[in-house]
Amino acid sequence: MAIPHIPVLYNEVLEAFHEIHEGYIIDCTLGYGGHSEGLLQQNPDVKLICNDQDNEALAFSQKRLEPFSKRITFNKGNFEHVFEKFETYPVRGILADIGVSSLQLDKLERGFGFESDVLDMRMNQEQSLDASQVVNNYSQHELEHIFKEYGEVREYKKVASLIVSNRPFSSAKQFSEFLASKMSKGKIHPATLPFQAIRIEVNDELGVLTRLFDSIEKSQPKNCIVAIISFHSLEDRIVKNYFKKWSKSCVCPAHVFRCECGNNNALGKVITKKPIVPNKEEIKNNPRSRSSKLRIFKFD
Repeated sequence: MAIPHIPVLYNEVLEAFHEIHEGYIIDCTLGYGGHSEGLLQQNPDVKLICNDQDNEALAFSQKRLEPFSKRITFNKGNFEHVFEKFETYPVRGILADIGVSSLQLDKLERGFGFESDVLDMRMNQEQSLDASQVVNNYSQHELEHIFKEYGEVREYKKVASLIVSNRPFSSAKQFSEFLASKMSKGKIHPATLPFQAIRIEVNDELGVLTRLFDSIEKSQPKNCIVAIISFHSLEDRIVKNYFKKWSKSCVCPAHVFRCECGNNNALGKVITKKPIVPNKEEIKNNPRSRSSKLRIFKFD
């Protein structure tokens, strides 16, 4: 079967999990199954829990991974809940690639791309909130908030005001062309950051990631490797801060003169002091990988 997707940081992900010889690895964001297939081939005694909220992704990967079917448990759902559901399993690895998949980006009917005839952006097409509702129904104040916080858009007030004054917008194409005509030109398409902000709002991406981390922290899985691939600074900051928190040995308040907590509270150690990024060759072969960052933590 034709494989329409190149998994990001593929070799680096396999290296992160190469020492796992038993138990389960959870692939929180299965997508086209590229990372999962590599892990199943590399780790012959390991089983996988393959999770995605997209029916199309699950259907494709179930066919692709058919040779390994006896070692896979497929699960449909948002990745914020997947660890809670399987925390009683002997989980030795957790992988999440939290970028938008090529499956979603490349299909114009999904409404993520600048040329799309719809304004959608839902990763889970069964949910009610979509990009059209955000763009056409949110107040100017709400739009300012998401553009500033989720898109880090410099002209967030101007953009929100222009949208409110010129809506409704019926398609991503119409909306992106409007933004391109009104916003300052730069190295990237003017609509890139507003689109990012809207997508994050529609899919509650930062909240979902935070709740995944909270569920992992609550359980503190023993001898477990957590590897997270992020694609923008807001996600990477969440990953970095949780890993830093989990690795702290002393958790006393800053004002305490002498340690009173026992200085033995670290849950594990950060494996990647700096994030792993794609090399020049990968970026050349897969330009979408250029902003990806992989961070790895190991629980004791």
